[in-house]
Amino acid sequence: MFGIGLPEFAVIAFVAVLVFGPDKLPDLARQAGQLVRKAKILANNARDELRAELGPEYADLELSDLDPRTIVKRHIAEALEDTDEPPKRTTRRGLRPIVDGEIPPYDADAT
Repeated sequence: MFGIGLPEFAVIAFVAVLVFGPDKLPDLARQAGQLVRKAKILANNARDELRAELGPEYADLELSDLDPRTIVKRHIAEALEDTDEPPKRTTRRGLRPIVDGEIPPYDADAT
């Protein structure tokens, strides 16, 4: 959860008790829980509205599908699955590979 371990959580709880006091802490925890619950409801409503607007072909849409990293990973995986045969080697017309011991051509005007 957010990269927070037990020691960090204990420090945060200790500081919260010192700052807010043990009397206000349960109220603040209840308010934080309600805020998280409301945020989850809003996110679910937004997802449901998006699904309704896009139509039945996007009924299984998840908001995580719209993450650019997920889209790129999916396209790369599809591209790797499609390549059953190695790419054909193309040679340009008029060019040939250099044989052993041959000096490669040098163009003084190009450099």
